[in-house]
Amino acid sequence: MTDALKRLSDEGVAIWLDDLSRKRITSGNLAELIDQSHVVGVTTNPSIFQKAISSGDGYEQQLADLAARKVTVEEAIRMITTADVRDAADILRPVFDATDGQDGRVSIEVDPRLAHETTATVAEAKQLAWLVDRPNTLIKIPATQAGLPAITEVIGLGISVNVTLIFSLERYRAVMDAYLAGLEKARERGLDLSKIHSVASFFVSRVDTEIDKRLDGIGTDEAKALKGKAALANARLAYEAFEEVFSSERWAALDKAHANKQRPLWASTGVKDPAYKDTLYVVDLVAPGTVNTMPEATLEATADHGVVSGDTVRGTYDQARADLAAVEKLGIAYDDVVQLLEDEGVEKFEASWNDLLQSTEAELRRLAPSEA
Repeated sequence: MTDALKRLSDEGVAIWLDDLSRKRITSGNLAELIDQSHVVGVTTNPSIFQKAISSGDGYEQQLADLAARKVTVEEAIRMITTADVRDAADILRPVFDATDGQDGRVSIEVDPRLAHETTATVAEAKQLAWLVDRPNTLIKIPATQAGLPAITEVIGLGISVNVTLIFSLERYRAVMDAYLAGLEKARERGLDLSKIHSVASFFVSRVDTEIDKRLDGIGTDEAKALKGKAALANARLAYEAFEEVFSSERWAALDKAHANKQRPLWASTGVKDPAYKDTLYVVDLVAPGTVNTMPEATLEATADHGVVSGDTVRGTYDQARADLAAVEKLGIAYDDVVQLLEDEGVEKFEASWNDLLQSTEAELRRLAPSEA
C-alpha cells in the first residue's frame, strides 16, 4: 500500500505529517506512520492545536494540574503544546539521528498574534526553543515583513527555523535571503553551521482556491481552462528560485562552512476542490531536496492511489511562467492575490489561537479545585 510513498521518498521528497495530537502520540499512531508510511517529520500550527486540544482527548489531567496551579491561559497552552512537540520529537529522534539532522523534526509556531512584531517574535522563538529543549525542533516564523529580520536573527542564534505562510515568489526570495543572512551571522559568532536547519513553507492549494474563484467570476472558456494551474505554476517557479539561490557564489561560501540548504516545503497540500485529483499537490510537485507536509487524508490517498512518475517540477518553468502570465492577462493581479492570502493566513491562525485561548480558559475554570 505504501509503494507510492516509498517512491516519493526515493525521489528525494521528505514526507512530513501536517498534524499532531496527544492521542496520535500515546496511541502509537505517529510511530506507526513513521514505521510504515515513510513519515519523517511533523508540522503543527495554531489550527491543528486548537482542534487537538478542543477535542479534549488526553489533555484532561494536565489541564486539571494547570488549573490547580492557577497558571494563566497563555502559559497553560504553551505547557500543553510544547509537551506534545517534545514527545513527538522524541519519537522522531531515531529519524533525526539517521538523517544527520535533516529530517525527524517537529515544528511549533510562535504566537500568531506576534506576526507583525519582529522583537517579540525573536523573543518567542528563543523561549519556545528553550521550552521544548530538543535538537530536532523547528520554530515556525511567518514570512511577514516583520518576520524576515526575525528569521535572520533567530537563525543567527543557531535556532533552526520553519518559515511559514509563504505565498509569493518575491517574498520567497526575501526568505532565502534572510536565511543566508542568518547563517552569515551565525558564522561570525563562531557557531557550527552544520547544526542549523531550515525549511521554507510555500503554501500551495490556497493559491488555486483564490485564483480559481476569480477565474469562475470571469466565466469565459479561456478563464476556465486556467483553473487548477496557478498553484502548481507558483510552486514550480519557487523551486526554480531555490535552485538559483543555492547555486550562487554567496551560497558556495556558506556551503564550504558546512551549512545546510533551506529546503522548500510544500504546505497546504490537501486538495480543496473535489474536481481535482486528491493527490494533485503531491505527485505534481516531486523534486529532489523538497519536503511535502500532508494532512493524513492526503497521505492515505497518496499511499492508496498516488502515481509518482519521477521529477514533475524541473523542466516545467517556461510553462509555469506562461500559466501565471495568462492569469494576469485576464486581469487577476498576482500581487493582490498573494498579499490577500498572507493577510488571511495570519488572520486564520490568530482566530484559531483566540478560539484555543477561550476553550482552554473555559476548561481551566471547569477543572479548578473548589476552595475549601
